[in-house]
Amino acid sequence: MLLNTDQEAIRDAVRAFAQAELWPNAPQWDRDHSFPKAAHEGLAALGAYGICVPEEDGGAGLDYLTLALVLEEIAAGDGGTSTAISVTNCPVNAILMRYGNAAQRKQWLQPLAQGKMLGAFCLTEPQAGSDASSLRTTARKDGDGYVIDGVKQFITSGKNGQVAIVIAVTDKAAGKRGMSAFIVPTDAPGYNVARLEDKLGQHSSDTAQINFDGCRIPAENLIGQEGEGYKIALGALEGGRIGIAAQSVGMARSAFEFAVNYAKERQAFGGSIFDQQAVGFRLAECATQIEAARQLIWHAASLRDAGVPCLKEAAMAKLFASEMAERVCSAAIQTLGGYGYVNDFPLERIYRDVRVCQIYEGTSDIQKLLIQRALA
Repeated sequence: MLLNTDQEAIRDAVRAFAQAELWPNAPQWDRDHSFPKAAHEGLAALGAYGICVPEEDGGAGLDYLTLALVLEEIAAGDGGTSTAISVTNCPVNAILMRYGNAAQRKQWLQPLAQGKMLGAFCLTEPQAGSDASSLRTTARKDGDGYVIDGVKQFITSGKNGQVAIVIAVTDKAAGKRGMSAFIVPTDAPGYNVARLEDKLGQHSSDTAQINFDGCRIPAENLIGQEGEGYKIALGALEGGRIGIAAQSVGMARSAFEFAVNYAKERQAFGGSIFDQQAVGFRLAECATQIEAARQLIWHAASLRDAGVPCLKEAAMAKLFASEMAERVCSAAIQTLGGYGYVNDFPLERIYRDVRVCQIYEGTSDIQKLLIQRALA
């Protein structure tokens, strides 16, 4: 698949920013568990927050293939930053684009697309991860608004974000059809960050447990109709999986390129280890796997851009890319030997960052289940 000149220009601009601003600073963000506000402002100026959002809603008006290109480049610079950007683009922006009314798009989608807000998606709960139909968080109608009570778990940007889309139960007797989607500003009374997770990786992106304790929002913050929450959530995850797959490729590529450069410089047995067949073949396999994953992503993104259902293709892309990325990062560490294992070099950080790509937005087992069902 060939990219057009606009796609190449956007990719190259984000790549230059990532190499100049993300990659050199990522080790410090990792050590400090710090949120890179200035980097996010720079990415917002490049339009990274609203790639697929129409221009009239404050976005770039581009496609999912371009979003995949952008996320790959950001992830090559820093995994955690790419996750925060990915969640804002999809599912948050995607939900508001498809289901938000004019007033909601003006109040929430525009500032999100312009990078003035960071978005969070509150679906997962302590007892409900892969099984999204087991939610316990409730939203009850009360006068001219709703009151939300419950706990959400593993929420990206739950602390640093300014607005969250929350999936909650409005009718306990209706099962999946009893869930609804709401816009909740994170400064709303009753929205409480209960804890920040101490994670293996992606330290530049916060992951929070959110307690909703009588959190009141106006009725106009309901997205779509009552009972559409499950459909809204699962529909958005299709695009989100393409984004996670693109992140996986970006991190894998970054580790791979570092290993290639190291292997060309490292001398042993009278020459560079790059020329040793064991190392060269290992890197050749990595290059092939990265490109195969990228093509799966571009195919799924192109289907979505064409309006063709791509649940199976998005699941395939995420499954293959996320598992490929762990293999490639491991191979890169092996290429550096002991140096790959220490934090003076970036590979151990990338390895930690990429591991979660097999978990969030649907585990690898869930992707296999989706693919199996599509084959039935």
